[in-house]
Amino acid sequence: MSVLAGPRIERRHILVGNSACWCTVRDDGMLHLDDGRAVHEKDACHLPPCEPTKIICVHLSYSSRGIESRNMRQPTPTPTYFMKPVSALNAHGGEIVRPEDCRYLNYEGEFAAIIGKVTRNILPEEAWEYIAGFAPALDMGIHDFRDTDSGSMLRVKGQDGYCPIGPGIVSGVDPRKETLRTYRNGRIVQEAQIGEEMVWGADYMIADIARHITLMPGDIVLTGTPCHSRALEPGDTIEVEITNIGRLGARVVAAPAPRADIGHPPMDTPEARRVALGHDERVPDRFKDNYRAAALKRA
Repeated sequence: MSVLAGPRIERRHILVGNSACWCTVRDDGMLHLDDGRAVHEKDACHLPPCEPTKIICVHLSYSSRGIESRNMRQPTPTPTYFMKPVSALNAHGGEIVRPEDCRYLNYEGEFAAIIGKVTRNILPEEAWEYIAGFAPALDMGIHDFRDTDSGSMLRVKGQDGYCPIGPGIVSGVDPRKETLRTYRNGRIVQEAQIGEEMVWGADYMIADIARHITLMPGDIVLTGTPCHSRALEPGDTIEVEITNIGRLGARVVAAPAPRADIGHPPMDTPEARRVALGHDERVPDRFKDNYRAAALKRA
């Protein structure tokens, strides 16, 4: 059955009294546990709503991001991908750590497609039958490591906790008809009509990946971000909302630099600045004041 069919259903994985429980969000706004109890969201600690064997991310899929980063609505002929380790997984209400020797921790608001069953060698139109549901996600990246790892993005996008996802998994909603908004400290910093801006949809990406890689239940496909990814500061809150799907929030915190003074160091390079700070002249005017304020704070 297609994930787009049927009524909207939202499933969450939460901690209640130090026990992990699955629950469903009902019309009364309460979280109804599978054992029959009901709790208020404020009394629950959220866990990631899936257990992936892999997290696969697309580089560029929104036309506004292509224009901003490369001055092209479709910057590559076909989608290209990278992976995050499963240790990057984080949850709604979690903390995102920026080491004190780094400066450029960027948000990227996205929606995730979560695989529902073993997926291999399918057509794009069949992909909807293999998706368990959708969730807001943040593809966090620390661009001080932009110039290392041969472009694999391992340390840019793969650090612990750099994939917040949730609060839950939602089926019965077509994300192509929804709007993505990202909020920094309560102020909108990204906005896109998903169906109008995405060059390749989740169905295309999943079928493309599954030509050669088996996707397993719980696997996450991050589907890309629109323009205006910018660097955050410790103390900032960052949220991404997908209308009719949910709103995910996290907070940036500082941590000491790693103890080992080895390997490629974080670097403040022109390439790191290009990606982290972007091209302000290519983004909508309503985002520019927020970016300028952040730049002044950083200076």
